[in-house]
Amino acid sequence: MSATDVNLAELIGSRICHDLISPIGAITNGLELLEMVGGAQGPEMELISGSVGSAGARIRFFRVAFGSASDQPLGRAEVSALLKDVEAAGRVRVRWNLTEAVPRNQVKLAFLALMCCESAMPFGGEVTIRNDVDQWTVTGVADKLNIDSDLWNNLPKGRFADKVTPAKVQFALLPETAHAMRRRITAETTATRVEIRF
Repeated sequence: MSATDVNLAELIGSRICHDLISPIGAITNGLELLEMVGGAQGPEMELISGSVGSAGARIRFFRVAFGSASDQPLGRAEVSALLKDVEAAGRVRVRWNLTEAVPRNQVKLAFLALMCCESAMPFGGEVTIRNDVDQWTVTGVADKLNIDSDLWNNLPKGRFADKVTPAKVQFALLPETAHAMRRRITAETTATRVEIRF
């Protein structure tokens, strides 16, 4: 994958997320209006509301992870709120251990690394994201991990023996995006921990 391919993928990601976020927002507004007028209630409405909330959170997350990103800063409150919404819909708890605003393109790398960690944690776990003196560390811990050795061993190079599936596209994008930002990826795995640094 070349830098041009990464840029094209980012533009496609931005376009898809931009086009989907508006109708999901409209559905959310419609559900809120129904609740205000005492419309349909019950488990069905809770299911719809929860699903729409989850979809909206994932699209906002994907917009950062897969969309085009500049060095415009993202604040702690914005990132934490986004991660809290994503966390509510999944099995993985996320700790964003940063207090200062950081460039959006670096948050993009952190989100791609988070997705790599999530893929190894099908039964849930905890991911901690830190940045110490411009050295990012994304660490996933779980009692039981499912590690694809080809993806994790070859993540730093971004060259994989097996074809990367859509569900694991973050493994292909992370090293290429990092390279374009002049950052080097390292990855380590144990029986209960996965860690990515850049």
